[in-house]
Amino acid sequence: MNLTSLGWNATLDEQFRPYASKGWVPGRVSRTHGGRCFVLTDAGELLAETTGRLRHEADGPGGLPAVGDWVAVAARPAEGAATLHAILPRRSCFSREAAGGGAVEQVVAANVDTVLLVSGLDGDFNLRRIERYLTLAYSSGAVPVIVLNKADLCDDVDARVGQVETVACAVPVHPLSAAAGDGLDALHAYLKPGRTVALLGSSGVGKSTLINALLGFERQAVRAVRADDSRGRHTTTCRELIPLPTGALLVDTPGLRELRLWGDDEGLSGAFADVEALAARCRFRDCAHRDEPGCAVQAALADGTLDAARFESYLRLGRELRHLEAKQQRKVRLAEKARWKKLCKLQQELGKARRRAGRR
Repeated sequence: MNLTSLGWNATLDEQFRPYASKGWVPGRVSRTHGGRCFVLTDAGELLAETTGRLRHEADGPGGLPAVGDWVAVAARPAEGAATLHAILPRRSCFSREAAGGGAVEQVVAANVDTVLLVSGLDGDFNLRRIERYLTLAYSSGAVPVIVLNKADLCDDVDARVGQVETVACAVPVHPLSAAAGDGLDALHAYLKPGRTVALLGSSGVGKSTLINALLGFERQAVRAVRADDSRGRHTTTCRELIPLPTGALLVDTPGLRELRLWGDDEGLSGAFADVEALAARCRFRDCAHRDEPGCAVQAALADGTLDAARFESYLRLGRELRHLEAKQQRKVRLAEKARWKKLCKLQQELGKARRRAGRR
């Protein structure tokens, strides 16, 4: 592979110029493991170690290299190794709050053109989960597409597609069966040469089966879902950039059992454009959509135009985003407090040192 086949373009070439003068070469992160990552370059795939300076300057894990990132490395092809010095600006970034709820960003995939949000048409089908994925997808800057896998296990595919379309807000919805090989042609429009597509979904929705079908051979391990609830077990253990026969690049990710939001209201507005459009018609700009006169949202709920479960999902995700914002602000305040405490302590120590020197 070469840089062009990985998605390199004139914009990236311009962004890389300051690093080229240092003798570094561009590459794209294909896998990550701890502080090391595998980087695809014109010299092949190299095992790269991130510099201490980059790790120190990173604002948490979200500032460290992620799969899909374009990076600047000092390459040592003879050793199959490199040192990773810098990350080029991300044009899109699919992130979630890391497990633990400490307002820490975890980048799932970077520089993605299209996000394929995969849901299973079996016992694990869940409209509210699809809304959550859409909220994150709109925050990422990538274009969302909904893939409904396991159509062969669904008695009424059209009815399920209709349900999803009511929450998709014009996002394309494609039913298919990766196991049977049916409906895959609909995805080819997104799998053009040099384009990057991320495959995201819960464990058990059939992402590994879908990847194998797109590749044309059995590359990914596949495990059966639990019979009682159709939930899956992790078969993919790391994020990885996979070249497809079409020339596109596919980011495979482990199943996301817990998907905490990361971002701002922009993602919520995109995923719930219908609710936001209703809210814009309320009599009062600060309408809380409870019992205010002239509330277009409550009117839509009353006449059935807006589904109550969808509105509750909108409120719940909005509360989650506000809670995330509050945690982020608290984290900033604590970091600033710690910084001033450290500076005050250093100033006191310098004052003591000067006084000791003056007594000599």
